[in-house]
Amino acid sequence: MLARLQRWLPEPPAGAAPLDRRTTTVFLVTIILLVVFQYFGKPEAFRGALAATLQPWYEALLGSRAGMAPYAHWGLSSLVIRVLIPFAIILFYFKEPLSHYGWRWRGMLKHTPMYIGLYLLMVPLILWASSLGSFQQKYPFYKGAAAGGSTLGLYEFFYGVQFLGVEFFFRGFLTFALFRRFGYNALLIMAIPYVMVHFNKPLPETFGALGAALILGSLALRAGSCIPGVFLHWAVGITMDLLAISKQG
Repeated sequence: MLARLQRWLPEPPAGAAPLDRRTTTVFLVTIILLVVFQYFGKPEAFRGALAATLQPWYEALLGSRAGMAPYAHWGLSSLVIRVLIPFAIILFYFKEPLSHYGWRWRGMLKHTPMYIGLYLLMVPLILWASSLGSFQQKYPFYKGAAAGGSTLGLYEFFYGVQFLGVEFFFRGFLTFALFRRFGYNALLIMAIPYVMVHFNKPLPETFGALGAALILGSLALRAGSCIPGVFLHWAVGITMDLLAISKQG
């Protein structure tokens, strides 16, 4: 198929990278999974056509906290679409170890100080953002989390699962695969869809997503793992939620 496409298209400029199975597959899979997640994985999708089918299942899972169902669905969908499906492609189609795509625990602790330092640098920005009305209206996504206690804890668990999907999909699967072909340009390629998924967020956060993509992608390549970025992203999200709740009284 790729050979036929190359014969049909004009001759590329000298020095242009040829098509290859891994890179082409990663691009196609990324497009398809982004679309599937947008229309079937997000909380807004759950509130639409999916609610009638899935609400009874989530009511059985969550009990009295069934109002959290859209966000539980968000987290579990992120796990399946952004983690498990890429896992299957890497293991059974590429036939490579997951460690080649940033899923590596070994040696992670020695890079932890970098991530702690970055979190501490982020705290003043989070404090500033949490004082803005646009952020207070947006966070936490599940307003029932303001009740605190186990309700807040359960919501933050699903929120963390969602971040696991974000970090592996963008800073693992996409970044590590494209780094082999495009070098450091892989960070900018990865940043394009990552910024776009923030289009419904407050404007400062959407612009900040570019910096986050480049920094977290660079750190993942340096550490050889995207896993520390999961905990950093989750810590930032929890901090924002707690500060937004406190500002709302």
